[in-house]
Amino acid sequence: MNQNENDPQVSAGDENVATALRAELDTLRREMEQVRADSLRERADLENQRKRVARDIESARKFANERLFGDLLPIFDSLDAGLAAAVDQEGPLKDGLELTRRQLLKAIQEHGLTVLDPVGEMFDPEWHQAISQISAPDAAPGSVVQVFQKGYRLNDRLLRPALVVVAAQE
Repeated sequence: MNQNENDPQVSAGDENVATALRAELDTLRREMEQVRADSLRERADLENQRKRVARDIESARKFANERLFGDLLPIFDSLDAGLAAAVDQEGPLKDGLELTRRQLLKAIQEHGLTVLDPVGEMFDPEWHQAISQISAPDAAPGSVVQVFQKGYRLNDRLLRPALVVVAAQE
């Protein structure tokens, strides 16, 4: 028989040490779980921040030309007005205006700018601004029958609404 087994002080002391070690182990486990949870939370925050930055960069790339395109819109309006005034005239001046307009449109369309010329389409308040309604028996009610000013959008963001006349409800 071992002498420690008969000694109540030794066994009580061992039990106190074991209890203290269990308590310290439980404390360390809780701290470890807290550190693990904090680590996971920080990792998720970093991932969310990375995604936000990527979205912001993509948005900045898609809409970087917005101000420049906005400044070009009056030039398109002037070209359209010049071509409308020269509708009955033929010659190199009109041909040059048409070619310039086509080249300019091609260049901006490659960068995400879309022209809104909605004649015959249904009125869409997201992209069009109605300035009046008229009776138009040959057009569907609520459709665009005339465009006063073309609209433009840049990568599905409205740059300028199309100013339109809408067919009245009969």
